[in-house]
Amino acid sequence: MQEVTTTKSAKSSLKTKVQFLGSKLSGMVMPNIGAFIAWGLIAAIFMKSGWFPNEQLAKMITPMVTYLLPLLIGFTGGSMVDQHRGGVVGAIATMGVIVGSNIPMFIGAMAMGPLGGWVIKKFDSWAQPRTKKGFEMLVNNFSAGILGMILAIIGFFGIGPVVSGLSAILAVGVDWLIKHQLIPLVNIFIEPAKILFLNNAINQGILTPLGIQASAQAGKSILFLLEPNPGPGLGVLLAFMFFGRGSAKSSASGAAIIHFFGGIHEIYFPYVLMKPALFLSVIAGGVSGTFTFNLLGAGLKASPSPGSIISILLMTPKGLGNYIAVLSGVVVATVISFVISMVILKSDKSPATDLATSQAQVSAMKNATKTAADTTTTAEALAKSTTIQHIIFACDAGMGSSAMGASILRDKVDKAGLQIPVTNTSISNLQDETGLLVVTQNELATRALEKTPRAMHVAVDNFLNSPKYDQIVQILQKKQAATATPEPTNSPAATAATAGSMGIAGLELSKVNTVEFVYQEHNLGSATMAQSIFKNELHKAGVTQIAVGKVAVNEIQDVDSILVIANRETAQQLSANLTKAQLLIVADLVQAPEYPELAAQFKS
Repeated sequence: MQEVTTTKSAKSSLKTKVQFLGSKLSGMVMPNIGAFIAWGLIAAIFMKSGWFPNEQLAKMITPMVTYLLPLLIGFTGGSMVDQHRGGVVGAIATMGVIVGSNIPMFIGAMAMGPLGGWVIKKFDSWAQPRTKKGFEMLVNNFSAGILGMILAIIGFFGIGPVVSGLSAILAVGVDWLIKHQLIPLVNIFIEPAKILFLNNAINQGILTPLGIQASAQAGKSILFLLEPNPGPGLGVLLAFMFFGRGSAKSSASGAAIIHFFGGIHEIYFPYVLMKPALFLSVIAGGVSGTFTFNLLGAGLKASPSPGSIISILLMTPKGLGNYIAVLSGVVVATVISFVISMVILKSDKSPATDLATSQAQVSAMKNATKTAADTTTTAEALAKSTTIQHIIFACDAGMGSSAMGASILRDKVDKAGLQIPVTNTSISNLQDETGLLVVTQNELATRALEKTPRAMHVAVDNFLNSPKYDQIVQILQKKQAATATPEPTNSPAATAATAGSMGIAGLELSKVNTVEFVYQEHNLGSATMAQSIFKNELHKAGVTQIAVGKVAVNEIQDVDSILVIANRETAQQLSANLTKAQLLIVADLVQAPEYPELAAQFKS
């Protein structure tokens, strides 16, 4: 049913392995990018050479870069392996490498965080079946504390010095490249890697940690400008605006605005892929831009995210010279990329190619090894699926292009009258559940399937321009219409409809003192939100004697003092087991119109 390719070549390719590693590294940084930006802004504004120097507020700069940022990375890395418990042990382990070194320990945090999560996960899988009842909390707390302590000591004496030495070697290498005017050559690798969706692996996994170290010492770093520079992509899009043909020409202006001001670089990737000679344009633009940055001494306080010109200027240190240096590098990269792209496009005499057609051709080439069994179409896949309750766009970082794709499909879903939430996240944060539709790019489809095997999957060539979105909406509309047929009067769904239409008249509330929202593993968040919403309704109604909680579907108590609220899916597991407790079934836990009326009934 999944519309993805799982060929051995894809799994074993070097590119896939690099993407996987880069995704893990960037997955530890991207959720915390707000903290990095906060640190950069505090440094840019309040340090001695900042916009508004303040000796007291500047005291936050060193503790944030030394302790806060690495601990956030360590916690995130641990939680990626074993949720909150893994995050706690990962943070404890990270503290060891922080104290055991004299530099910002970002690389050490990326190592110790996941290690801590892995160690506690393995211990739990061994210890939990052997733990006697009543001792669970004791074992859980002490095991996390003891293992965290041991890992912190290992980090202090072993990992910290090793990572410090490795960081020093890398820093010396970067300094050597800068001093010998060779740093621009790095863009020969960066620009093609960006278009092959390795941008997060490079920027967040390598350049940002090294850049933070340099910025903490020198106040700025050129490394923050190597990958986010919007100039190379802007030059390509401007060339298409003036010299392109077909839909590529007409769409280039909008893409340029999104790319330059929105910072979503992925939007220009299909334009380069449809004319592979344009790789020369972005490489030349990146090299010339970095050469200008290096020549003029440009650098940023922290990593700009997203790679928008607005973010870049906000992270630029105080001083007219710094702004001129940064803007000059962007302009030079744009001009060089534009000129070379212009020559390529004007000399191209081949028939005009539609952008969508080009994207389809790229997809066909990438998926040429598919077998006939792997070529399930979007329509066939969704037609065979169960009810879709949630659509998630997933990419490496869970930002940028996936956010744009989610916004585009969300608009289509809303206009079609479908009550289905559409969100975006990183692949590493996906949770396997039924009723989920995951939309991802062909390059990342295999990893998304491995992460969520129970979900429905649709792979697209480009988040920002895919004909599959209309197919998805049309099929979901048909499925919704098909499931809207009348159900037997004794079914849970019919009970829900009756309760709603009768104003909850069928409930006897005189003995009820507790309302429990029942959840399954995949909708704990919805139950938590519903609990908060209903509490607020009771508060507005002046009702204080009713307790409101949430409980797992297999832990509900069957007593007449409890009113159970569940959605239709959960109710199918409950209705046959409840003989005393009353059951109210709602179509949507979070957006149930019954709550205000139920609160009013409790008041009366």
